[in-house]
Amino acid sequence: MLCLVRDPYVLQAGRRVAIPEGSKRLLAYVALQGGRVDRRRAAGTLWPYGADERAAGNLRSALWRLKGAGIQVLQADKTLLSLTPGTLVDIHQLCDWAARVIEGRVSGEDLRIGDCWLEAADMLPGWYDDWVINERERIRQRLLHGLEALGRRLLEVDRPADAVEVAMDVIRIEPLRESAQHLLIDAHLGEGNVVEALRTYRAYARLLHDELGIAPGVALAASLPVTTRV
Repeated sequence: MLCLVRDPYVLQAGRRVAIPEGSKRLLAYVALQGGRVDRRRAAGTLWPYGADERAAGNLRSALWRLKGAGIQVLQADKTLLSLTPGTLVDIHQLCDWAARVIEGRVSGEDLRIGDCWLEAADMLPGWYDDWVINERERIRQRLLHGLEALGRRLLEVDRPADAVEVAMDVIRIEPLRESAQHLLIDAHLGEGNVVEALRTYRAYARLLHDELGIAPGVALAASLPVTTRV
C-alpha cells in the first residue's frame, strides 16, 4: 500500500518501508495521475529544468533507488510507469469513500468516523509543485463534499452527535464554508440544542463580516427556529 496523506511511505508485507527522498515525488506523481503515466511525461514534469536526457537520467536514478529499497509498488517499461496491480493508495481509498457517500451508496462501515480527514485535506504538506497543488485542491473539495454528505446521512439515521463532530471537522478545514455551518446548525438542532445552533450562527456571521464584509445567506438564517432568528 502506498500512503500519501502525510509524508509518503509504503506498507509492504505488514511493514512500513521508507521511500528514498529522490523517489517520493515519482511515486506520488504516478499515483495521483491514476496509477499509470507516460514515462517521458513523468520525467519532464518532475525534472522540468535542463535537457530531456538529464530528466530521463533522474528518472532512472529514482527507479533504481526504489529497487534498492526493496519497494515493489511501481513497474516500468520503455514507455510507461504504472503502479503494480493490486497496489492500494490511501488517497484513492478516501476518494472512493467520498464518492460512495455522495452518491448514497453507503454501508455501515462508510458511516464510521475517521481520524485522517484533516491530514488528507492537506495532502503532501510542504510540496508546492503545480501538479501537487492542483491534485491537493481537487482531493480537498472531494473530501469536503464527502464529509458533508456523511454528516447529512448521520442526521438521517439519528446520529446528530456524530454529525456535529463531522461538521466541525469540515469547518476546521474550511471555516468560511457555509454549507458546513448549515450542517453544524442542523446537527445541533437535531440534538435539541437550540442555543448551540444560535451560537454557531452568530459566530459564523461575525466571522463572515470580519473576513469578507458580507452576511450569511438567507437559507442559513431560515434554518434556525423562527423565535431565535436575529
